[in-house]
Amino acid sequence: MDVFQAMTVFVKVVESGSMTAAARHCEMSTTMAGNHLKALEQRLGVSLLHRTTRRQNLTEFGVLYYRRCVEVLGLVSDSERMAEHAQTRPSGTLRLTAPPAFGAERLSPMLSAFSQRFPELRIEVVLSNQLMDLIEHGFDAAIRLGKPDPSALIARPLEDYTLTVCASREYLDRRGTPITPEDLRDHHCLSFAYPAGDEWRAADKLWMLTSPEGIIEIPVSGPMIVNSSPALRQAALTGMGIAMLPDVLIRGDLNAGTLVPLLQDWPPPSRSLWLMYPQDRYRLPKVRHFVESALAAWGK
Repeated sequence: MDVFQAMTVFVKVVESGSMTAAARHCEMSTTMAGNHLKALEQRLGVSLLHRTTRRQNLTEFGVLYYRRCVEVLGLVSDSERMAEHAQTRPSGTLRLTAPPAFGAERLSPMLSAFSQRFPELRIEVVLSNQLMDLIEHGFDAAIRLGKPDPSALIARPLEDYTLTVCASREYLDRRGTPITPEDLRDHHCLSFAYPAGDEWRAADKLWMLTSPEGIIEIPVSGPMIVNSSPALRQAALTGMGIAMLPDVLIRGDLNAGTLVPLLQDWPPPSRSLWLMYPQDRYRLPKVRHFVESALAAWGK
């Protein structure tokens, strides 16, 4: 016997005043409803209703049991609503990792709005250029630069990650403005130190630029190599040299004129950007909603 079903039938019999109406509400035959009520009384070892040919009244115990059934069924209904809510509303902790420049300039503002939509959610973000193992380090999703290696992770393409060669006005006044890519050989070039395994690992010594003939590589040298785009930006702003910086990081500087774009006929090749997550994590509301929000913001 399904005790909760039998309790529901009993409550509906009391509230509707008839077995037929209770059966109709519970979507079963009158005979089945009667069987449920009979089984419940046998389980309890006491009568719940005084039955006559014309009406049925609650026994003294039936009055007490009816009140308790209403309370119990209400708790069951609340619990089911809680479970349904947990399946649709993000909760718990969402762990993400992303490149520092993109994370600071694009991901953080998006997460601010995302957090307001889902206040029950706690968000942890690790900004790093290292390609950390999502499963081993417990990440729900990652945003990564460069074409991903084959893996069990789901990879969704995002808008390309673009860069600009630039320098401060003070540096250009002091050292001159490069007109062609070859002119970079005579300038102080500030390079980004890409992590081991990155497809742009050699870019601290060879800058890649595009031309009508394809990709060209220009040997460069300078006073600093650093593994932080914000640090590279600050060095460029202070006139230390020419840098190749992410557009997401320097858009405001370019608009304000504190950094000047260079060699615009030979832009650096864009890099692909990917949203990655373990397939089995997508069923979690926190991951599913984040993936949908990220694709809406930056998806191709």
